[in-house]
Amino acid sequence: MRENSLLLTDLYQLSMLEAYAAYDMDESATFELFVRKLPARRGFLLAAGLEQLVAFLEQLRYSEEELSWLRGSGMFSDAFLGRLADLRFTGDLDAMPEGTVFFPDEPVVRVTAPLPQAQLVETRLLNLIHFQTVIASTAARMVLAAPGKQLADFGLRRAHGAEAGLLAARASYLAGFSGTATLAANREFGIPVVGTMAHSFVQAHDDEETAFERFARVRPKALTLLIDTYDTENGARIVARLAPRLAREGITVSAVRLDSGDLAAHARAVRAILDQAGLRDVRIFASGGLDDRALLSLSADGAPIDGFGIGTSLTTASDAPALDCAYKLQEYAGRPRRKKSEGKATWPGRKQVYRRHAPDGTIADDMVALVDEPEGGEPLLRPVMRGGRRCTALPSLAAARAHAAASLLQLPEPLRRLEAATVPVRISQGIRSLADEMDRSGRIP
Repeated sequence: MRENSLLLTDLYQLSMLEAYAAYDMDESATFELFVRKLPARRGFLLAAGLEQLVAFLEQLRYSEEELSWLRGSGMFSDAFLGRLADLRFTGDLDAMPEGTVFFPDEPVVRVTAPLPQAQLVETRLLNLIHFQTVIASTAARMVLAAPGKQLADFGLRRAHGAEAGLLAARASYLAGFSGTATLAANREFGIPVVGTMAHSFVQAHDDEETAFERFARVRPKALTLLIDTYDTENGARIVARLAPRLAREGITVSAVRLDSGDLAAHARAVRAILDQAGLRDVRIFASGGLDDRALLSLSADGAPIDGFGIGTSLTTASDAPALDCAYKLQEYAGRPRRKKSEGKATWPGRKQVYRRHAPDGTIADDMVALVDEPEGGEPLLRPVMRGGRRCTALPSLAAARAHAAASLLQLPEPLRRLEAATVPVRISQGIRSLADEMDRSGRIP
């Protein structure tokens, strides 16, 4: 199945589309994607996944093979499937640029299109934006927890599928990681690829020194040796003995990697061994079940670790793997729409987010307002597509990464320290008045 197959959707999307078609409901509709509330231990989120969403919308169509399968399924009428053959995305897309910090109740993506189109894209749109935003937000916390350290994505083997592993590498790099161990991410996105060796390589040899020496001669560039297979400090002593011999052959040991035990204590001991041998330029890289809390602890401890490889906690976002997010209808046929479900009510109308900054450049607060409601501040939703076509070039991944770094710098200091804090999000008087008017009149919508 192709990556952006329109069969990657929920049955109810096509069920609704068939009913819309039966009653010619194809006037313009506006849907918005937003997060209702933040997960525990999250004071902010980082938007990601827009590039993949735009590619999906541009390629939106049913293949002959997919239509043939739908006909054979017997679930839909031939007349409806005939209409699906001509389906393309002809609408507008507005979105926060990738790498933008955002908060609850703020529309991150706004789609305005004929109702069937705007409805059909819901499942894959949520799939693409939700996942990369979850990973980018997790990675951003790690970047803030370990300032100035090299962070690498080691998580493909623990990711929930191949696409998830590849997009996790992209989202973490966007958030500020230095690289990934996933080769396909280098090919697909140009992300720097990094890697060391596994314990099995050391175990396959009769002694560590032979293993290190053979690996060094075959893979001399950016050479990192894994030294904790048996005894971490003894592994460091072997490197100290071996490094001068390798240096005479023009091979430099760039780093050693620790993957177990008390990383802070081992790092101090290894640093002392390497420094005593004159190997002050050899960096110490650590891995092994790390998350943002571990990084905060190691940073606070002053452990002499130069970089970290992060796996499971990154690619599964294990402490907060899902967001309470929704893609909801806000306007149809020129009239605002409002969901009033208990605990899930929505604010009606097409909206914009305006950001105000404090004198020191940090975010002071955000205002969610109607699109035609004048408000001061920086508008965060930007035009991306008009009439089904890009109206502006999307930033490169490098540019999005730079934007993410700038966005994180704008966080108030408590959020940068990962404390329990957030930024106020205000709902404009125009939105509140519209909601009150709809509620008082009893209009449905």
